[in-house]
Amino acid sequence: MGIFKKLGLGLKKTRDNMTGAIEDVLGAYEEITDELYDDLEEALVMGDVGVKTAGDIVEALRERVNKGDVRNPKHAKIIIAEIVAEMLKGEEDMGLITIPSVILMIGVNGAGKTTTIGKLAAMYKAQGKKVILGAADTFRAAAIEQLEVWADRAGVELVKHREGADPAAVVFDTINAGISRDCDIIICDTAGRLHNKKNLMEELVKIYRVVDKELPYSDREILLVLDATTGQNAVNQAKEFMGVAELTGIVLTKLDGTARGGVVLTIKNELKLPVKFVGVGEAIDDLQPFNPAAFAKALFENTAETVKEEEEA
Repeated sequence: MGIFKKLGLGLKKTRDNMTGAIEDVLGAYEEITDELYDDLEEALVMGDVGVKTAGDIVEALRERVNKGDVRNPKHAKIIIAEIVAEMLKGEEDMGLITIPSVILMIGVNGAGKTTTIGKLAAMYKAQGKKVILGAADTFRAAAIEQLEVWADRAGVELVKHREGADPAAVVFDTINAGISRDCDIIICDTAGRLHNKKNLMEELVKIYRVVDKELPYSDREILLVLDATTGQNAVNQAKEFMGVAELTGIVLTKLDGTARGGVVLTIKNELKLPVKFVGVGEAIDDLQPFNPAAFAKALFENTAETVKEEEEA
């Protein structure tokens, strides 16, 4: 199955929910009015886009409609798709060039962090890169064992210590193993215990210090894994983690199981955090590098074609 088809299937619930509501609003009007804009903004908010981002989209739509003298409400949907693609664009590429490069993964229990690490490892290995994993989430029960399962499934090496060990020590050993074994990518599973921010911050500072000392010139990404099914709660989680970690991007999991995929827009527009990957299924190859244009196209699938056909009819 192609990447776009997978994304389209993964976004079906969100498309039915958010895009369906947008179509209902636009279909209820014969011309574009202030009332249409109000109803459209409400539909976007109900689609888990977020109040500020919904307002930004509608304001951008209003400006383009006025500038282009657009009168047909059905054309507004095409413009909204363009606005969404532009809003999501920027810094979505990983850009890992140095050998080795380092990826630190953060996320609360249940968000899919361990699964995401396994899928990332499999993706990079399929690209011909040598990957090593570090089990530095040493305080969560069964975290090491779960990562070991995914390392075996992806066919990559794993560095681990006993449960309760110092996470920074695990990262140290993983980096040095990665260097000695000529690895391209080093991925470390780190903690996500937000109930004690002070401890988490101290732990991450120690880990950053290790990376800075052992690989001072390496490219690195610090990715937060969020569960899309939690909607706006995912945004709140991101805000909390931004207070303790130097995040460079987001991995949004379980998009295929939710109608709340509109949260992607809030994360990028309001938090200015780029989305790097999205999960659209349970298979090992269902983690997709985020493509703003493809996402918008899948969300508003066949919009332009449908409007054209209706006009010709």
